[in-house]
Amino acid sequence: MTDPGLVFGALADDTRRAVFMRVAAGGQATASELARDLPVTRQAVAKHLSLLAGAGLVESERVGRETRFHARSEPLSDAIDWMATVGARWDDRLARLARLAHS
Repeated sequence: MTDPGLVFGALADDTRRAVFMRVAAGGQATASELARDLPVTRQAVAKHLSLLAGAGLVESERVGRETRFHARSEPLSDAIDWMATVGARWDDRLARLARLAHS
C-alpha cells in the first residue's frame, strides 16, 4: 500500500496536479511534451515528475533517447481507501456522540 501522505503531498501542488492530469489523460508523455502545454520549463516539469514518481503516481520508461512517463492509478486507490476508512471512523464517532446527546 502506498503511503497516502506521499500521494497527498505530491498532489498538493497545482502544477504537479496539472502534470499528473496531462500524463494520465494522454497515456504517456515526455517532460518536453508536457512542458509545451504548461507555463513552466522542462526542468521544472522533470522535477515535478520526479516527485510524482516518488509517490508512485507515475512510472518512467526509456524509449530510445526519450524517457516516457505514464500514470499509475494504484496510489490514488490506496489514498481513497485510506480516506474512506478514516471517514467511516469519524461517522461512527459522530453517530455515538449524537446518541449520547439525545440520551
